[in-house]
Amino acid sequence: MQRIPIDQLGDLFQQPWLATLATYRKDGTVLLSPVWFEWDGEAFLVSLVHGDWKELHLRRNPRVSLLIAEEASYPGRAIEASGRVSVTADPDGSAIRRIATRYLGDKIGNQWVSQYPDFEWDLMRLVPETMRALDHRNVPFLALAEPKYPPTTEWRFEMLQMPAVD
Repeated sequence: MQRIPIDQLGDLFQQPWLATLATYRKDGTVLLSPVWFEWDGEAFLVSLVHGDWKELHLRRNPRVSLLIAEEASYPGRAIEASGRVSVTADPDGSAIRRIATRYLGDKIGNQWVSQYPDFEWDLMRLVPETMRALDHRNVPFLALAEPKYPPTTEWRFEMLQMPAVD
């Protein structure tokens, strides 16, 4: 593992990886949540359901960490971004629609958002105060590693076999 400058991460921010968002409960313990994100060149954007635990935690304590770890290239790149966030209303749902289509494509992204017509959406904006980037690809012997997890195609195949839900 080698720490690297952020600008050496290449296209990592443009890739639709799941990120892990760390927020803090009242008792100080951490809630880890998988989230979709968007990078706007200055900040990480994460859509939240208004009234969800993540949103409530952030209104009380705006400190977060966000971890993005590349999955496709093993070993891969990762970044941790930390700081204080702002949370604003997303009254027309444009942010969640944009982020969902980034992950799911236009048709399915819009369908996914449309299944929640009564949700009120918020947008979390994290302008990182600190960032730590790692690149495991430059460790020669790691290229010989054999990951001990199943190929991602198995779950995708199973999902395709599930009956459609209207």
